[in-house]
Amino acid sequence: MGRGKFKGKPTGRRQFSTPDEMIAGTSSRPRTFRQEEAERVEEESEEESEEESGEESEETEKRKGTESVIQIENPNLAKAKNLKAKDADASKTTELSRREREEIEKQRAHERYMRLQEQGKTEQARKDLERLALIRQQRAEAAKKREEEKAAKDQKKAEARK
Repeated sequence: MGRGKFKGKPTGRRQFSTPDEMIAGTSSRPRTFRQEEAERVEEESEEESEEESGEESEETEKRKGTESVIQIENPNLAKAKNLKAKDADASKTTELSRREREEIEKQRAHERYMRLQEQGKTEQARKDLERLALIRQQRAEAAKKREEEKAAKDQKKAEARK
């Protein structure tokens, strides 16, 4: 009878390498990407040293299907250029697309507007400051009125006690 969707609990037991296996390099753990990358870099450096010593090795590209058997020259076939970060030119500037340029201009205009807004030089900032001054004035008048009412109330209490 099948187990169904879920398996029993003791699945996927972890296997840990012993320190002896790690030192000897005979661990049963699968190779990680970093280890494979390090080995590839070592192989490349060995190939370069062989080429420098005068021995030329043939470059063989891994090809799909019958490409390895038949030489095909297709002018319409665009070969993919994979640039790595270390090979890319930092000094080489690329032209921005219209959308990218417009986006950057939009950001700069917004920053400029916000700077003017902080300085109070835009219409909206002036209106806001006028509104703020009006509100402060109204609050001051209300506070003064409250104090007068409180003073009048205290005075009435004092007269009532006499």
